[in-house]
Amino acid sequence: MTNAADDFRREREEQNELVLSRSGKITKRFFSLDTQVYGEGRLPGRFKELLGLVASTVLRCEDCVTHHVLRCNEEGVEGEEFYEALEVALVVGGSVVIPHYRRAARLWEELRGKGGRP
Repeated sequence: MTNAADDFRREREEQNELVLSRSGKITKRFFSLDTQVYGEGRLPGRFKELLGLVASTVLRCEDCVTHHVLRCNEEGVEGEEFYEALEVALVVGGSVVIPHYRRAARLWEELRGKGGRP
């Protein structure tokens, strides 16, 4: 895993802890729902992560894109699946998603080069 990925995860965890330590019931329920929705169900977790990647790319949320790239790697998404999902994001979102597509591809390839799944 890249240092950038480690840094991202660490920062995200610290920020989540801060938010959850100060938040009310609604925020805590939302965070819980977010965690639950990506679990195994009729759709495998890896498909749900691909859906999250597409939505995050179209919405241009860089933190979310990074999170879903990391999760796709952990869930065993294959390279062809990953790039097909990004093509869906490109068609849905148009050229404005290209910078996010590029960064997602760079992180994906870095993960593959550092012990990630091929």
